Amino acid sequence: MANAWVKKNKWIFFVGPLAGAAFVWLFGEAVMHLWNWLLPSLFGWRPITFWQTIGLVTLCRILFGKWGGNGDSSKSRRSKPERWEGMTPEERESFGGKLRAGCTSYGAPASETSEPA
Repeated sequence: MANAWVKKNKWIFFVGPLAGAAFVWLFGEAVMHLWNWLLPSLFGWRPITFWQTIGLVTLCRILFGKWGGNGDSSKSRRSKPERWEGMTPEERESFGGKLRAGCTSYGAPASETSEPA
């Protein structure tokens, strides 16, 4: 069964790597031109080459981005309201108290802070 799929769609094995390489090249060129257009004139930094751009994008992806995934983040976002609705009033109050205790300097109601009004 899988062999028939491979025979029918063997063009994917040729076009896929070419499309991936084209995407990397176009994205790298776009970042390089934006860098070389903005940063030397704004901050006095030197222009960078294409390979330095690819290295910079890869480093940023490692430090700040994800390398793909299966979309579980949207699933976990949907489950948060469901978990809140499943809590008892006592559990909600306990959760809210813990949240306020951790965020007292970030907008807790004035009646709950220890500072004078």
